Amino acid sequence: MAVCARLCGVGQSRRCRRRQRNEQQDQGSDSDMDEEEGERIVGQTQMRADAGCSGGPDSAVASAGPSDAGEDGSGHVNTAASSRGNSRPPQSLAELPPELLVEIFSLLPGTVLPNVALVCKKFRQILNTETIWRKRCMEEFGMNEDLRKMEAGGVCSQDLYVKLLHPYRHILGLWQPDIGPYGGLLNVVVDGLFIIGWMYLPPHDPRVEDPMRRRPLFRIHLLESKKATVECMYGHKGPHKGDIQTVKKDEFSTKCNQTDHHRMPGGRQEEFRTWLEEEWGRTLEEIFHEHMQELILMKFIYTSQYDNCLTYRRIYLPPARPSDLLHPGLFKGTYGSHGLEIVMLSFHGSSARATKLTGDPNVPAGQLTLDIDLRRPVVLPDLEQQRNIEELSRLVLRIHEEVQGDAGQHDSEAPPTAKSAEEEGACGGTSGPEPEEVDHGACSGSCQPGPSRSSSPPEAQPFVLPLGVMARNEVYPRTCRKCFYGTGLIAGHGFTSPERTPGLFVLFDEDRFGFIWLELKSFSLYSRLTDHLPHAHAPNMERFEAMLRNMQSWTS
Repeated sequence: MAVCARLCGVGQSRRCRRRQRNEQQDQGSDSDMDEEEGERIVGQTQMRADAGCSGGPDSAVASAGPSDAGEDGSGHVNTAASSRGNSRPPQSLAELPPELLVEIFSLLPGTVLPNVALVCKKFRQILNTETIWRKRCMEEFGMNEDLRKMEAGGVCSQDLYVKLLHPYRHILGLWQPDIGPYGGLLNVVVDGLFIIGWMYLPPHDPRVEDPMRRRPLFRIHLLESKKATVECMYGHKGPHKGDIQTVKKDEFSTKCNQTDHHRMPGGRQEEFRTWLEEEWGRTLEEIFHEHMQELILMKFIYTSQYDNCLTYRRIYLPPARPSDLLHPGLFKGTYGSHGLEIVMLSFHGSSARATKLTGDPNVPAGQLTLDIDLRRPVVLPDLEQQRNIEELSRLVLRIHEEVQGDAGQHDSEAPPTAKSAEEEGACGGTSGPEPEEVDHGACSGSCQPGPSRSSSPPEAQPFVLPLGVMARNEVYPRTCRKCFYGTGLIAGHGFTSPERTPGLFVLFDEDRFGFIWLELKSFSLYSRLTDHLPHAHAPNMERFEAMLRNMQSWTS
């Protein structure tokens, strides 16, 4: 009985109480208790009531004796104590059975459990239960079967949560590395018993519909000691010592402490050949375009400066709404000699916007590459006329002139209304020709409202690229759902003389769209990135739009 009292900390176990009730029913009419024994029981009951939970488990154990189990030393049933236990329900959380407290504590967020442990010694002892921390690891970080393997290896779930998952929870999610105009996409996830930072690389040009490639940049684990260990994964000599520092909210940096692991025996030439094979899937001799060779060599020289230290800024996936034309998210698209790049498609009222996550020396990462006016649909002619670039240009440029006319008329009228200010704020923080791009949201009375995903999908219509329009990928969909007027951002080397040029947005299906750049006479095909990206969704639309403004300021 004393063991039960010690485990519970404040009283008997469930088995003890069940035996009390059975014995009480059998001997409920027994009134042979003498006066002296009754006084002793009343005294002990009063002592326990005075002690309560403030005395902790030790005081409960100290008072635990034969009477606490419902019996005296001679084996007689203590009916007074038994009736008191049945009639008096728990007066506080601390009086609940330990198994019930384990269930309650396992439902609490792991961030508040340290405060629970400060309440009393009993709570602190119960919080050492492995079940609580295992459930926290599973529900908060998606861990499952790996926990059993880890516990078999000598690392408990509590250590995993307290020393690894909780301290580094702020770096989980999507990040954009600060690599000048090139940007990038880093996804930090809990992967087995590790926290790994995966750098996402587009497929080899021009296979835009192939899956993304991943390369680990760093990892954190508890395998070798009870302390979290950070390792750099860059280079070709295996994991080596690294460091992670939190610069400020939504920003952190990584540092390699052994950069000699990044070097190759053959020097820079061997490093360049290896990088080219990983980045482009080919050798320099197989790339015949001289301008493309220059761009590739420039990117290698620039990015290799960041192999020992990198800074990352948090990015979010765009929120989805039922009225969106298609589900927003990340897409990989073709950008001529620059290869494949990653863009983020989001919806803002009557416009759809694609923001670059990876960029190039002409239009860097963070810039608004496409701005689509969903209130200005374009009806395609028959296939024969679609092949004529002049016919397509006539349709799009006519809408472009209407937009410019509406913008000029809007500027000559009164100051912007609350509606126009809201539309402009959806992508604020831009420079150069951005005000012109924002005014594309103005619409004449003949415009139709933006389409809704809730309505039935439109019938597919034939589509073909006009003759003379260059496409990196000759294999593209030959049917489309809808087309809209839009503008694309072009600029000279070093992001000089940026301007928005009219073009045609083509929606093929839920996972693919394209854009015809009329001035460049080129076609970009975009395909959805289907990888699972946990911890990446924006809390709300305001936070997402603030992130877009910050992204543009990073590279402007």
